[in-house]
Amino acid sequence: MEFDASQMFQLAADLQKVPSKAIPLASKVVRKTAKDIEGTAKVLAPVDTGNLKNSIGSQDVGPLEAEIRATANYAVYLETGTSRMAAQPFMGPAADKHTPAFSDAMAQIIGGAL
Repeated sequence: MEFDASQMFQLAADLQKVPSKAIPLASKVVRKTAKDIEGTAKVLAPVDTGNLKNSIGSQDVGPLEAEIRATANYAVYLETGTSRMAAQPFMGPAADKHTPAFSDAMAQIIGGAL
C-alpha cells in the first residue's frame, strides 16, 4: 500500500527550524496519533480468526516518525481488494479519521513555536 508522505516530510523539515521545545511536543503528537490510528484500525479490521486484528501495531521510527502496520500476510488484499474480492479497508480509513486532529495539533505547535 502506497502512502504519499511528502507533506509530512516537509512538516518535519519545517519543525527542524523551530525552537527545540517544539520537537518533544511534536514527537508526542506523532506517537499519540500512531496509537490512535492503530486502535481505530483494530476496530475497523474485518475479523474472522482475529489474526489480522492482532497483527496491527505501531512503533516509533524516529523522533518525528512512527510506523503503523498490519503484518498479516493477507492484510494488503483486504485493504485494497482483489479481482475476486471487494476491498475491506481498515488502515486507510483509520489514518483518514485521525489526520485532521494531527494536522491541528502540529499547526498549534508550529504556531506557538514561531
